[in-house]
Formats: sequence, structure tokens, C-alpha cells
Amino acid sequence: MATERNAVELVEGDVVRQFARAAVLAALVGASIFVTIPYPFSPAPITLQVLFVFLAGLVLGPVWGAVSMLCYLTAGAAGLPVFSGMEAGFGPLVGHTGGFLWSYPVAAALIGAVVHRGTDLRNPADVPLPIVVVALVAGTIVIYGMGAGYAAWLQHLEPWEAIAGYALPFVPAELLKMVAAIAIVRTGRLEPVDS
Repeated sequence: MATERNAVELVEGDVVRQFARAAVLAALVGASIFVTIPYPFSPAPITLQVLFVFLAGLVLGPVWGAVSMLCYLTAGAAGLPVFSGMEAGFGPLVGHTGGFLWSYPVAAALIGAVVHRGTDLRNPADVPLPIVVVALVAGTIVIYGMGAGYAAWLQHLEPWEAIAGYALPFVPAELLKMVAAIAIVRTGRLEPVDS
């Protein structure tokens, strides 16, 4: 009886490194729920999650940034308490703030596409500051557009009510997160790994 031997093709090291970075950023988004500030002007609290969405797009680019955020959503849907308020399961993904969660992969992909000008990764520290700012503002618009839009649809709110309750109160916090994300990538220590 002959034994058949097949060669196993190994995954390239760059792919493994990118996936590891994506997993780390997904874990950081989940860990950031421990920094939750109740906000009296909105049903949604202030968290650091969006900072890590920014970093996912800036550092990992459009593909791996989105993969990172999808890993985060998958972990939460599978039962890990990584959503705001230590919630888990599918409920938060369809609850009144679910639109924010679903926007994370889209925003990370958009930020990555603008900063890296496609899927070829560049060092975000070398990207001109106006491009980085435009990318972060565009990502923020996606996050709050999807979040407030979904809340308006789900709760039958007028658009201005959703914007007033789910977007405008967070503008100062988002500006601070943008500054923090820019400062982090400008250190030059977070160079992307080409895959």
C-alpha cells in the first residue's frame, strides 16, 4: 500500500504579519470598551473605539483595516464581550447603535484607501498631513452617517433628531481622536507591512 505525500504550501510571512496586526487592532478596539464615558446628551457613550478604527485604516490600509474591524465584529457576534457596556452577541449589531459598529470596516477601508491611494501600503508618517486629515474626516462622516442613519431608521427619528442625538455631541471627542491618531502615526513607528 503506497502512501501519498502532498506538499503543503505555507502562508507567506507578510500575510501572517498583516493578519497578526489586524488581530491586534481588533483586540484593541474590543479592549477600548473599558474606557467608556456616559454622555448625557446621547444614548451612545464616548469610547476610544473610533481611535482604533482610524489606526486600522491608517496603518493596515483598506483591505487589512477592514479585515481587522470584521474580526472585531465577528468576535463580538460570537459571544466575546467586546461591544460597549461589555455586551456580546448579535443583539448589539442590530440595536440602536448597531449602525456605528457596521460602519467600522467601511470607515477603515475608506481611510486606508485615501491614505494609501489604493491597496499598496505606504508609511502613513510619510503621507501629507492634509490627506490624512481628509481621510479621517471622511471616515468619521461614514461612521456617524451610518450610525445616525441606522438609529433614525430603527427608531423612526427625524434626520435632525438622529444627528442631534447620535452625531453632533461627539464632534469634540472625534476631533481629539483624530489628533491622537495623527500623533501616533507621525511617530513613524507604525510602518505597514506590504502583503
